[in-house]
Amino acid sequence: MHELSIVMGIIKIAEDHARAAEAAAIDEIELDIGTMSGIDMDSMEFAWTQAIQGTMLKDTVRKINSITAKAKCLDCDTEFEIKNYYDACPVCGEHLIEILQGKELKVRSLLVS
Repeated sequence: MHELSIVMGIIKIAEDHARAAEAAAIDEIELDIGTMSGIDMDSMEFAWTQAIQGTMLKDTVRKINSITAKAKCLDCDTEFEIKNYYDACPVCGEHLIEILQGKELKVRSLLVS
């Protein structure tokens, strides 16, 4: 379960930025998480619930933007949604693809007061 270490990293990023802004509270945090980021959302939710206790994120509203994975076929240039790294192009059937999005894992924004 690497989600706990990821959540701890998110907490550190948020608290560091809040302290740099001399904020007393973090009102909202917005996260971008791609469907191919390797995050198990159930584990993330469990880790989040446990890890935020006693932190500036304890009462923070959390928004998660789920980024659907998309790829581009390097043979026929078709762009399509993927569920796995080895999905074939739905047009030509080739497996040589470039992942365009869906691997994101980042703090998009913080709202502090």
